[in-house]
Amino acid sequence: MHPGKLSIILLAYQSEKRLEKAVTEIDTSLSAAGIPHEIVIIDDGSADQSFAKARELAQRIENISAYSLSRNYTSPMAQFAGLEMCTGQCACPMPDDGQRPIAHIIDMYRLWEKGHKIILGYREGRDDGRVNDFFSNGYYSFMNRFSEITFPPGGSDGYLIDREIIDLLNTRISKRNTTPVIELLKLGYSTVFVPYQRPQRAGKSRWTLRKKINLALNTFFASSIFPLRMITWLGLIIFCFSLLAILLIIAAKLFSDNTLFGFPIQGWTTIVVLMTMFNGILMLSIGVVSEYLWRIYEEVKQRPPYIIRDKHPS
Repeated sequence: MHPGKLSIILLAYQSEKRLEKAVTEIDTSLSAAGIPHEIVIIDDGSADQSFAKARELAQRIENISAYSLSRNYTSPMAQFAGLEMCTGQCACPMPDDGQRPIAHIIDMYRLWEKGHKIILGYREGRDDGRVNDFFSNGYYSFMNRFSEITFPPGGSDGYLIDREIIDLLNTRISKRNTTPVIELLKLGYSTVFVPYQRPQRAGKSRWTLRKKINLALNTFFASSIFPLRMITWLGLIIFCFSLLAILLIIAAKLFSDNTLFGFPIQGWTTIVVLMTMFNGILMLSIGVVSEYLWRIYEEVKQRPPYIIRDKHPS
């Protein structure tokens, strides 16, 4: 293992036409900066010839290896796969679409050389359109308020971590229904946050609405016990409110003309309203608890979180 070697985990999906350019830019820039490195290409189940191109690059260039996942597991799982396959003293995942400036990677590497074990990058201004920016900023504000971890402004979508952290993620962390960034923030290590400016995106984002929703749900339920706490407090408040209402109704029947604050007490109306309210709360509670039960169910099945279908070198 080369001292100070950086493993670039290059995340590829439908990347046949841009993969070679990305590899060339990374290799040239890191070599010019004097950074020993390897490039681990993780093809996330592309339907095109991305892995064929990655394998060709691995055959031609010594410090490149290529792996193909059996289907599209999405970026978090591809990152976990790359962390398991890399051999460097530190590692940094990055997409192959040019959205992560290589200069930013070099800046994070220099911080790692100074002894920092977790360096998280975040974008200064998202510029994804008003609607996307509104929901993204609102989501991470909500997460910072109600989850057990604190995200940087607009969330984090990149990191560089030490071998010690890589080994922890590979051996001690369950990888299902979570993301590397969440697990890094939950480890408790001192973390350095580094902002960067993302270049203007060319073309359409590969993150569909469905993928964004799944990522948001996994991020929330993997990092927050707020829903369970909310159910507990809501149940306590409703119990106290119901107890108070019962005492008031008993007092009204015993000491007044069966009216409460001037309103006649209708037995069947009160029962229907209370039943409807409690049924709604029960359904909400079951839905939230089911999210956690589903994740427990996924864990106990012990299915592999990803499968490497092919690789080069063999």
